[in-house]
Amino acid sequence: MRVLVVNAGSSSLKLRVLDESDNVTGAADLPAPRGAADAEAVGSALASLGDADAVGHRIVHGGTAFTAPVRIDDGVLARLRALTDLAPLHQPKSLAGVAAVQKALPGLPGVACFDTAFHATIPAAAATYALPLEWRRRWALRRYGFHGLSHAYSSRRAAELAGGARRIVTCHLGAGASLAAVRDGVSVDTTMGFTPLEGLVMATRSGSVDPGLVLWLEEHAGVPPAELATALEHRSGLLGLAGTADMREVVARAAAGGHDARLALDVYTHRLRAGIAAMAAALGGLDVLAFTGGVGENSPAVRSAAAGGLGFLGVRLDAGRNAADGPAADREIGEPGAPVTSFVIAAREDIEIARQVRAVLAGTGARKPGGRAPPAGVSRRGW
Repeated sequence: MRVLVVNAGSSSLKLRVLDESDNVTGAADLPAPRGAADAEAVGSALASLGDADAVGHRIVHGGTAFTAPVRIDDGVLARLRALTDLAPLHQPKSLAGVAAVQKALPGLPGVACFDTAFHATIPAAAATYALPLEWRRRWALRRYGFHGLSHAYSSRRAAELAGGARRIVTCHLGAGASLAAVRDGVSVDTTMGFTPLEGLVMATRSGSVDPGLVLWLEEHAGVPPAELATALEHRSGLLGLAGTADMREVVARAAAGGHDARLALDVYTHRLRAGIAAMAAALGGLDVLAFTGGVGENSPAVRSAAAGGLGFLGVRLDAGRNAADGPAADREIGEPGAPVTSFVIAAREDIEIARQVRAVLAGTGARKPGGRAPPAGVSRRGW
């Protein structure tokens, strides 16, 4: 089955067609500066990519209703729109991508694949905030986790490369950043929570901060909630610390003696090391450490700084392997014989989405909200 993968990002709409062997046979990246690509441009791009038999959409938030991929219909779309309040910056872009593709290819079966779904398995101890019971019940306040499509792929790929390793920590480090603790292919903990703001320091996002600090800024400094939200989401992280959100610039400036850049890199890697150790604790040990995402794949300095404080866990990187400019293919960067195997894994959310689409349309991977099976009569065109 050939699958069209649609990934609606913050400023672009990425389109990929994968054949039955997961080779990319067509690709297009369209600008979407206001959260939605031009419908005519989408139609033109799709016409140039070649035929597909189904489409898979990356949807950031599935809430508690969608804990597995699901075939898209009007009812599913309505429930996804109702989840916009949980991800106001991301959900509308995903839904705009669905609408654009449906308009251009109205007969193509579509599947929603969720970034939150992989983390639906984390235990209550990891998912629950210590908040009043009535709040948690009324608003479904819990840790959802994100980047699940990336963590699912990279953990499965790392397990394959390591001969079936059981305890894996995956580090998705890009503009957004998160960690996942994965045991036997199942997520048991992660660093992002109710929103993608929790956890690691990111390009422009703060990561975890004391909630009392936020309350103090609102109550005592008079900072309006809207300004707080904008600052935490868009003006913090590396940008707030170093004046740039680009990790390459941060590393270069730090190496040249820039004080702010050095502080930014130190804060970033301090939080990263602590997070990896916490994920290893959730697993009861560590067999594999995997780096993925733009920073994870391309910054030897970040990988080295993170691993440098994790020797007690058995993480030891090989300086030459880590510093080498590797190909796009996955590669090992740890010392031979180190207790923990360390990899760089190329981010391939498109492969994970295509895998989920095929499972849903084959009737082996779909669950409707409430655990019901998918409807009968699913199209199998092109098989």
